[in-house]
Amino acid sequence: MIKRTLFFSNPAYLSTKNQQLVINYPEADTPTKTIPIEDIGMVVLENQQITISNGLLSRLIQNNAAVISCDGYHLPISLLQPLVGHSEQTERMRHQLNASMPLKKNLWQQTISAKIQNQANFMDNQGIPARKMHKWVNEVKSGDTENHESRAAVYYWQHIFGIENFTRGQKEAPPNNLLNYGYAILRGITARALVSSGMLPSVGVFHRNKYNAFCLADDIMEPYRVYVDVLVNDMVQLNKDYETLTTDLKTHLLQLPVIDVVIDGNKSPLMVAMSRTTNSLYECFAGISRKVLYPVFE
Repeated sequence: MIKRTLFFSNPAYLSTKNQQLVINYPEADTPTKTIPIEDIGMVVLENQQITISNGLLSRLIQNNAAVISCDGYHLPISLLQPLVGHSEQTERMRHQLNASMPLKKNLWQQTISAKIQNQANFMDNQGIPARKMHKWVNEVKSGDTENHESRAAVYYWQHIFGIENFTRGQKEAPPNNLLNYGYAILRGITARALVSSGMLPSVGVFHRNKYNAFCLADDIMEPYRVYVDVLVNDMVQLNKDYETLTTDLKTHLLQLPVIDVVIDGNKSPLMVAMSRTTNSLYECFAGISRKVLYPVFE
């Protein structure tokens, strides 16, 4: 079932009753709304004047919903996740923590090959020459020791939006603001799926920053980044004003969890596909499989 993404940009009082999320607004003439908690996959709390009950937080977490809080600049800064996300969590974490270095290097090789392939396919889709990218897909070695990811990124960002001298960076010029927001949402989706699959989002196969609580999420989301790029490119090519991250722009980016992607030959919403990816990752950790299922951009 496709889970809903709820985005709250105005002051509101959020609580729960009868397995429903109850929304009350400060304005007396605004009617109360209710939404079944079982239908919710992600809640984005943007406004600083939102009040949410602990009972609702508990219900959302029990339902494996991702709860994302934003700062005063309206950017996602935290993700609430359950302490227990799977009935076999202890065993699954043990497999993850015991993963050998050769296995991790192989998983990273698969991840970067899939990422570059999706970037190349997106460039093909836009009529941008991508011969180098397709060549690099098959040259990625175990652990990406020759850093093809970086090499491909430089070429990709130079061409993809058609913006002269565009540089990808957290604090660089727009549309980096759109990319930052979209990737933050994608990170939340990935972390949610990893926890649901019984793994620790903080223990990565490549990323190892001790200050990063989402190393594995940052690893596994790599081949999915292209779907954020597609949404951002839509806005850039439509000549929308993207200097400021408006509610309309954020609403467009929040389509991310429900857009269709192709994984293992079948179409499914991105949030569902991500769960298939994280479950296949666990099977690699457990020695059941040797391949991570990633989407193929078409």
